[in-house]
Amino acid sequence: MGIGTSIFLIALGAILKFAVTASVSGIELATVGVILMIVGAIGLAISLMFLSQARRPVVGDRVVERDRVVERDPYV
Repeated sequence: MGIGTSIFLIALGAILKFAVTASVSGIELATVGVILMIVGAIGLAISLMFLSQARRPVVGDRVVERDRVVERDPYV
């Protein structure tokens, strides 16, 4: 789940929780809105965590110098 999807779920959940006044038999729309906001917030936190890890420089890498290989012309 990306950042955009997480923000969409949070917005959709907020709309269902605070703006929708319709009722559906067998389901509570406010509860569905709260669940969507929680899932969106968790997805946003995980996405930001992975994004912050991807931008860290790698400290453990080192350059290994090797001898230079020079190819010679076989006809000389």
